[in-house]
Amino acid sequence: MEKEAMAAAVTKAAGRKSLYHFTRASNLPAIAHLDALLSSFVIDPAHSGERRTKAMPVKYGDHAMTVNAHLNVPEHMMDAACTLREFRSVLDRHVFFWPTVRDCQKMLDTYSRREPNEAFAILQLDAYALLLDHYGAVKLSKYDSGSSPRFPHRCSYKKSAAMFLPLAQFRIVSSSLIPAKASEIREILIEDRVTGLSRYVQCIYVEQDGCSAVPERWRQQARPLTGAWEVNRASR
Repeated sequence: MEKEAMAAAVTKAAGRKSLYHFTRASNLPAIAHLDALLSSFVIDPAHSGERRTKAMPVKYGDHAMTVNAHLNVPEHMMDAACTLREFRSVLDRHVFFWPTVRDCQKMLDTYSRREPNEAFAILQLDAYALLLDHYGAVKLSKYDSGSSPRFPHRCSYKKSAAMFLPLAQFRIVSSSLIPAKASEIREILIEDRVTGLSRYVQCIYVEQDGCSAVPERWRQQARPLTGAWEVNRASR
């Protein structure tokens, strides 16, 4: 019952019933074939912790994928006990999700400005079921862990692995660095991989003319990206 209670506590609010994963539309065929989301460490362990200055094409078996660049986090944002390389290694070990579509929209807007010729996709997933099935691998963050803030000197926290709270410790461990309630959760991470992805898929949002590019197994769940923002308005 503890697992069910924790998963329910995180997903109780109307706007937190789903998790949103941001990716490139070109990654969808590999994701669908594997029926999984993989961390960059699983895909490319040899380069874990190294800073990717740009999006990098990689091969995982027979599958071609692209992993995003690491943002340039300033050294002074790091906790004294954690180097930038160590922190990137932690990030590389996780698959990332936004607990609200609004936060995911911000990421889409950022990447669309940086890469105007790239097509992106958003996977909307059943939050409760996914958290329950991957319970031991779930971590919660109060902050956008991989971000590079515009005004880093104004940040009230330092980055380190201590930012990530195991779901089993939610509302048990207390610290200003970790979320104390569901509304403070900015990011949800799952270590290494999410398997059996089709069990959780609710919608695949892609650009208006890209729905036909969604793999066949998820074609019925394909929606134009503007539909995600309709969900945002409805859940407020």
